[in-house]
Amino acid sequence: MKRVFSGVQPTGNIHLGNYLGALKQFVELQEDHECLYCIVDMHAITLPQDPKELKEHILDVASLYLAVGVDPKKSIVFVQSDVPGHAELSWILTCNSYTGELSRMTQFKAKSKNQESAPTGLFTYPVLMAADILLYDTDVVPVGNDQKQHIELCRDIATRINNTRKKTFVIPEGRYLKEGARIMALDDPTQKMSKSAENIHSRISLLDDPAKIKKSIMKATTDSEGIVKFDVENKPGISNLMNIYSVLSSKSLDELEKEYDGKGYGDFKKDLVEVTVEALAPIKARYEEIRHSDELLEILRDGAERANAISVKTMKRVKGNFGLGL
Repeated sequence: MKRVFSGVQPTGNIHLGNYLGALKQFVELQEDHECLYCIVDMHAITLPQDPKELKEHILDVASLYLAVGVDPKKSIVFVQSDVPGHAELSWILTCNSYTGELSRMTQFKAKSKNQESAPTGLFTYPVLMAADILLYDTDVVPVGNDQKQHIELCRDIATRINNTRKKTFVIPEGRYLKEGARIMALDDPTQKMSKSAENIHSRISLLDDPAKIKKSIMKATTDSEGIVKFDVENKPGISNLMNIYSVLSSKSLDELEKEYDGKGYGDFKKDLVEVTVEALAPIKARYEEIRHSDELLEILRDGAERANAISVKTMKRVKGNFGLGL
């Protein structure tokens, strides 16, 4: 089976965009791939974090992995910093990357904009991401289109090393989301749904209560036409809500257009509230069942051991090819 690696940062509650864009894919992929799903806590500290909160967020995200259907018997679920190979390989890759290519990374330019200086971790973040992937001889990386540049950098570094030290790395392929699955902010459908947005009603988090879900959907930006039609360019608001409805209900966009022909946005939004609450209820129930359990800690310990066993083999090969150690 081909090997899959992906990771999610432990920063706050996972929202609907994360779920529909990434976590839903995780569950599907584990059926016919060897999957490693990581909570990338080392990436989180590129910006200041409260240590106690970070530890809680790690367990929150791990619980949500399991709650959405990631099966620890089929997949390896673990915390990044519990496997030393991530940091070790990151340094080797840093020594084989260039400041020019890192300075061209779109996310670094956006996050360091208007700053005279930025944390070095933000600059080298993509190298650590490359290490995460290459450490496990990963074949497939499921990511959003906004991460495409990082995957290309990972491939470039791996290819560069393979050109002088053959058979060091497997060259991974990105598995990019279809544009239709991209979930935008409810208050501004031209922007991606984000955990860090100030307006809490710009997103729906997986653990939101029904009252919050209802308020966020009913407040969602649409347009003055009142016609339920999928048209991202001219009707981004209702198109975004239709995307959410479609993925959660398994109804096609065409079916939704026919179903709400002659009906206004009010009816559509009320039904979307019901669909969303119903879809998220079992996730929330499973999350609450496992979040403070010994089972969760045991799954993460076991996952770290299994991930480390793979990483040790990779690092032995990498260090040998570079002449490191005895």
